[in-house]
Amino acid sequence: MAERLEGMPAIVTGAGSGIGRATTLRFVADGADVLAIDRDADGVAETARLAGNGPGRCAHAKSDVGEDGSPAEMVARCKAEFGSPRILVNNAGIGAAKPVHTTSDEDLDRFININIRALFRYAREGVAAMREAGQGGCIINIASVFGLRGFPGSSIYSASKAAVIGLTQNMAADYGPYGIRVNAVAPGLIKTNLTKSRFEDNDAFFLEGLIGQTPLGRAAEPEEVAAGIAFLCSNDAAYITGQTLAIDGGWSTTKYRPFPDDVHD
Repeated sequence: MAERLEGMPAIVTGAGSGIGRATTLRFVADGADVLAIDRDADGVAETARLAGNGPGRCAHAKSDVGEDGSPAEMVARCKAEFGSPRILVNNAGIGAAKPVHTTSDEDLDRFININIRALFRYAREGVAAMREAGQGGCIINIASVFGLRGFPGSSIYSASKAAVIGLTQNMAADYGPYGIRVNAVAPGLIKTNLTKSRFEDNDAFFLEGLIGQTPLGRAAEPEEVAAGIAFLCSNDAAYITGQTLAIDGGWSTTKYRPFPDDVHD
């Protein structure tokens, strides 16, 4: 039986840890040939080591997605290693935003540069390569449940992720005729390096606002997000484009609060 993504050249940004690493490992296990990218050279090298050699292949590169030359250089690298990319996962991003009144212009520029501008430029380069190759393709943009719903103290992060969702919808309309599907994934609370301190510090506000209001009652593992990404890139999702898949244990749609035991029973 053929692997789900057999022979598909793929690029994954932010692949040195967390969701990016888990996605890379899942893609290689599903038969894709992955160029894993991260500005953390040691982290992305470890991702490639963990991916092993099969059934898909994994190459890695140190690159800062915010640098002007990164998109063209990495697409060219993918072409040289595996062929023109058929899959692009725009995973790299930054968090830890502040309320509007405490957000400086420097903070604003930093979030826009990484979460919007870099993602847009990678998407533009990926679309150009996919159109040139004429074989279609799949782009996954990593958004957030905070781009779907407001959350205190998350101003420019939420705004940037909402922009990712809007861009995803527009790209789906523009590039569907070329056989290019564009979807977004909106993770909820995921156990990654970015959220590690919240658990270690037992941040009651953060954990109650997310885990405490999630019907499934827990944070997700990066591999659970990777599974959703792999599905959206597969032929099983061949008629899905322009959508945002929330992988959040129900947080964004339920306004969940636990009943007292005597009421719930």
